[in-house]
Amino acid sequence: MQTQILQQLDLAHIWHPCTQMSDHENIPLIPIKRAKGMYLYDFDDRSYMDCVSSWWVNLFGHCNETISYAVKKQLDNLEHVILAGFTHEPIITLSQRLCSLLPPMLTKCFYADNGSSCIEVALKMSFHSFRNRGQERKYFLALNNAYHGETLGALSVGDVSLYKQTYSPLLLQCLHTPVPHNPYEYSNEIESLKQILKQYGKQICAFILEPLIQCAGNMNMYGKDYIKKAVELCREYEIQIIFDEIAVGFGRSGSMFALEQCEVCPDYLCLSKGITGGYLPLSVVITTDAIYNTFYAPYKDIQKAFLHSHSYTGNTLACAAANAVLDIFETNNVIEQNIALSSFIATQFKSLTANPKVANMRYCGMIFAFDVITDRERAGLFVFMEGLKSGLLLRPLGNTIYFMPPYIITHDEICYVVENLKTILEIV
Repeated sequence: MQTQILQQLDLAHIWHPCTQMSDHENIPLIPIKRAKGMYLYDFDDRSYMDCVSSWWVNLFGHCNETISYAVKKQLDNLEHVILAGFTHEPIITLSQRLCSLLPPMLTKCFYADNGSSCIEVALKMSFHSFRNRGQERKYFLALNNAYHGETLGALSVGDVSLYKQTYSPLLLQCLHTPVPHNPYEYSNEIESLKQILKQYGKQICAFILEPLIQCAGNMNMYGKDYIKKAVELCREYEIQIIFDEIAVGFGRSGSMFALEQCEVCPDYLCLSKGITGGYLPLSVVITTDAIYNTFYAPYKDIQKAFLHSHSYTGNTLACAAANAVLDIFETNNVIEQNIALSSFIATQFKSLTANPKVANMRYCGMIFAFDVITDRERAGLFVFMEGLKSGLLLRPLGNTIYFMPPYIITHDEICYVVENLKTILEIV
C-alpha cells in the first residue's frame, strides 16, 4: 500500500529526468526505501542489483561505511560556506590530492556542482582566455556522437540529436569532426579533422572530447592513438584541449584517469560523477597556471576575471565525501583490483555472444556494452523491464545494453547478471 501511495504522490508532483512521463501510465515507478552495497531495496523489500551505478556515480556501493563516516563527521563541523572570499580544509585537501594525481601542468581547480556545469565552466574559460589575450575565437570543436551534458553550452558541443535537436536555435557555434568506431583504424577521421582545421583552425577555442569512451553515445569506444594524433593537430593551431572525464574518470576506463592511457595532458580536465562515490553533487575543472594567469589582473580590469559562480560551489560535505573516495583508492589498490575484475567480467560477457542477437561486444576498463539486434520495438526497454523481474537495474541506451557496476561487485553477482541476460536475450 505504501508503494502505491508514494507512486501516486510522485506522479502528482515530480517531473522525472530523461523520461517521457506518459511511459509511467504503463511502467510503474519504483520507490526505493534503502540501499546497501550493490543493492537497492523497495518498500516491499525487493532488491535490485545496481548494474549502472545509479547513472555511473556509485563507485564503492551504496551506504559505503568509509564515505558515510566522512560525511557524518564533517556534518558536525561545517556543512557549507560561500567559496568567494572564504575557503575550508576539505576543499584545500581535495584540490591538492587531485592535482598530485595528475600531470604537473594541471594545477588549478575550479569547482561546480554537476557535470553539465563543469563543461560550461571549461567552455567559458577557454573562450574568455583567448579574449583576454586579444583573440576572438567563436567556434568549439567536438566529435560526432559526443555527449557532454544538457545545459545549453554542453548541448552545443554534444551531438546526440535526441537531446540536442529541439534546442538547436539556442546553441553555441560548434564544429563536429567524425569519431572513429574502430580503435585501430582512424585514417579517414584524421583526414576529416585536417580539413576542418585547415578551414577553421584559427577560429576554434577548444577541442572537447570524451577520451576512449563516448558513454551516452551508445558506449562507442575508440583508441588512444586517434586521440594523440588529433590533439597534436589541434595544438598546431593553438587550440585548447578539454577532456570530459565526467563519466570515465576515477577508474572507469581502467586507469585512474583516461588521460593516463592517452598519454595526453589536456588544458582542462572535467571531473564529476564518481568524484564523491555517488553521495553528493560535485564537479571540478582542473586547468593550468598558464590559463589561470590570463585571468589574473588588477581590479580595474574586472572584465578579465572569471566571474562564474554556483551557490554550492565546493560544498564542504561533498568535498569530505570526495576525500573519502580518494582514501579508498589509496588504501585498497582499487585500480589493480579492477584490472582483474574487468578481465573476469569480460570472460563472462563473452559467453553472451553465442546468441546471434548480440553484436559488437566491447569493453574498456569497468565499462561493458553490446548491441541487441532485433525487430522488437524498444528492445532496450524490454531488457530493462525483464531485468527488474530478476532483480537487476539495467538502463540501456536504446538497443545498447551496458554494464557499469560499482567496483565492489563479486564474481557470483557477475555470473548472476550474465545468466539472467542470457535468459532475457532468448526472448527479446
